[in-house]
Amino acid sequence: MAAFLQTVHRRRRRNAAAAAVAGAAFLAIAVVFSVFLATRNDADANEVVIFTGVAASSAAPDSSSSGCREMQALGDHGARCRYLRTHPPCAPEGYVDYLRLLYCWFGREPWLGYAVLALWLLVLFYLLGDTASEYFCASLEGLSSVLRLPPAIAGVTLLSLGNGAPDVLSSVVAFAGGGEDAGDVGLSGVLGGALFVSTVVAGVVAIVAGRRGGGPVTIERRGFVCDVCFLLVALGYLLTMLLTGAVTVWAAVSFLSLYAGYVLLVWTSHCCAASSAEEEDSKHPASSLAAPLLLYDDASPPPLMVSSKPTAAPRTFARRLVDLLHSPLYLPRRLTIPDIAAHRWSKPNAVASALLSPLLLAAISLPTTTTNTLVLLSAALAGILLAASATLTTDAASPPKSRWARLPWLAGGFLMSVLWSYVLARELVSLLVSIGVAAGVEAGVLGATVLAWGNSLGDLVADVALAMRHGGAETAVAGCYAGPAFNTVVGLGLSLTLAAGAHHPEPYAIPAGVAVYVAVGFLAAALVWAVVVLPARGMRLDAVLGVGLLVIYFVFLCVRLAILMPLH
Repeated sequence: MAAFLQTVHRRRRRNAAAAAVAGAAFLAIAVVFSVFLATRNDADANEVVIFTGVAASSAAPDSSSSGCREMQALGDHGARCRYLRTHPPCAPEGYVDYLRLLYCWFGREPWLGYAVLALWLLVLFYLLGDTASEYFCASLEGLSSVLRLPPAIAGVTLLSLGNGAPDVLSSVVAFAGGGEDAGDVGLSGVLGGALFVSTVVAGVVAIVAGRRGGGPVTIERRGFVCDVCFLLVALGYLLTMLLTGAVTVWAAVSFLSLYAGYVLLVWTSHCCAASSAEEEDSKHPASSLAAPLLLYDDASPPPLMVSSKPTAAPRTFARRLVDLLHSPLYLPRRLTIPDIAAHRWSKPNAVASALLSPLLLAAISLPTTTTNTLVLLSAALAGILLAASATLTTDAASPPKSRWARLPWLAGGFLMSVLWSYVLARELVSLLVSIGVAAGVEAGVLGATVLAWGNSLGDLVADVALAMRHGGAETAVAGCYAGPAFNTVVGLGLSLTLAAGAHHPEPYAIPAGVAVYVAVGFLAAALVWAVVVLPARGMRLDAVLGVGLLVIYFVFLCVRLAILMPLH
């Protein structure tokens, strides 16, 4: 499963252009708000304070799509603003009531409101992906090293979790937020992302690899067939639950347990392969390459983490500008997520994260309407003790090196990166549902397109770049199927388990419409096309496979649009 390791490393490379664009979008939002605050009257300013105080607990249980339809029937922005002031919010749980922002604050300039929401959507996508790649994956890599997991097991457990964190957390947040629209976003987002990666990304990779010089590119048959067949089995199980219309806790848990069976299968294959490698090494000792990639001595840093700080490059004006634009998005996470990656190690930042992370955890966990002084004081005391311990036990020159000294830092980094990703995913889902309500578009459409594309475009760029390199096409193709398999089974399995548990002992009604069945059907068709065409052509990547996959996704978009048209 070296494919997972290389995929995680590709996602962890910082993209300066993306950081600059996200920073510029954040700056533009700040400028627009500053100008409006200067030009609005006192009543409007108070309205801003009110809606920014709306948090997770403000979304009442009865805020359903019916209320949103009532609001959409109103004629103008003023009437909709008055409706929102006297009714529960239509959107699911979030820290900003985007509909009140759009209709009450930008009611006179609606185009500017939509522009601000689009820019904020871009910022949230960047923050969610960057948090997963820079912090979540680093913590999981370190944990896999400390736990001495072989690459095969690490690839299908911790590292695949890091790779699919945005999709999985978006699905969990959507189902946990309550409401049919939010659940539809989560279900459509996971299936739409799996379809996009297994058709568009895999298709472009096949075309690029087929046209690259150096002869035909072939991939290993057993791993490819195993990943595709597992995803087909998972889709069959999911389709069965969708057809019943409801899911119990036990059905959801059994669906989630499919991945445990897959991990067991991979572990068994790894053990057999390791035994064969040992026998081969006993005959040819000089050719031993079977040592696990993630094992290392306690005296040396993990091989997956940079062992020394790179030489500082000259800071040009462009680099300083990028850092300035990026700093408002970077510093809050840097100061609250424990991070012992050697190339980012800073003792002041480590001490600050030990101090502030308990406070952030307590502040987010507490209901916004409740001021629990005791909990906050306890969190502050815990932060002071952790900061003092970090000051006394860490070195300014390098992060902790011993195995057990790294473990609490890695566990803290994992916990806080999950917390940040959860908050960002919740806000992203809330914004997507709000945009769907304002634009009169089904939330599921945005989940299958905008959410899926936003979480998968990074895979497209990284996999295509890898396919252009010698020997990288097989890794890219493996990621195109193993990743969606994890996101579908673990993401939807965990989401359905939590949703069914909240409704226990009553079954949970799955918010599945015709569009969800269409997505499942086209995803199954794409998998069947790949598993039939690729072996028939000698496991050779070429335009026949790639064009066929792209055509399947194009037809899916056409059918999805045809389903949407009668609604208007």
